[in-house]
Amino acid sequence: MRSKIRMAVITIFVVCIAAAAAAEDFYVYPAKGQSSEQVAQDKHACYEWAKSQSGFDPMAAPRASAPPPEQSQPKSSAGRGAVGGALVGLAIGSISGEAGKGAAIGAASGGLIGGMRKHSQMSEQQNRNQQWADQQASQYAEKRSAYNRAYSACLAGKGYTVK
Repeated sequence: MRSKIRMAVITIFVVCIAAAAAAEDFYVYPAKGQSSEQVAQDKHACYEWAKSQSGFDPMAAPRASAPPPEQSQPKSSAGRGAVGGALVGLAIGSISGEAGKGAAIGAASGGLIGGMRKHSQMSEQQNRNQQWADQQASQYAEKRSAYNRAYSACLAGKGYTVK
């Protein structure tokens, strides 16, 4: 289950990165009649300059920080809840003279509550993983945007129309 969650988070992250990269292609027009060799030289010079200004390299593979650690074992479970509930029910039932009924009711209630807690903990872990993936995608998009602005400004300064 945990490996499926981790794979889903990583997949979401990669898809977001790929979509952001695909959306940032440029059309560069040599407005001053630059030759194709000059265009290639200027694009490379602007790539290097934008990379140094933004700290972002669009040619490098995206790297993510470590995802949030997963809980090694859930703190609650239906079994643990059932045992705890049975003990409480047994104690209360023995006071009223219905120890067996009290234990059964306590076990059922405790199992239900324990299962709900476990589900809640798993849901919280999924939320943490989703927040991490969203944060990674947002940071990548911000860095890519800074690079794009620098690259466009450089090319415009060299006499190109950039769209």
